[in-house]
Amino acid sequence: MEKRRILVIAGSDSSGGAGLEADQKVIAAHQCYAMTATTALTAQNTQGVLDIHYMPSAFVSRQIDACIDDIGVDVVKIGVP
Repeated sequence: MEKRRILVIAGSDSSGGAGLEADQKVIAAHQCYAMTATTALTAQNTQGVLDIHYMPSAFVSRQIDACIDDIGVDVVKIGVP
């Protein structure tokens, strides 16, 4: 069976406990192929979010298109923001 290709559209957690980073860990544990479209970058730790930098929507769309056009996508997982 081929690896499932999962595109995660979500924010990045600089502390690694949530967001894209956490999703990638779970996807890898299930032996699937993870791709990401980053909607926001955060400065955060276990105590809270200190700052958020939102990606322009046109750039997020380009990330999504790049994954679909080349690798293909079986599943889309959407996070926040």
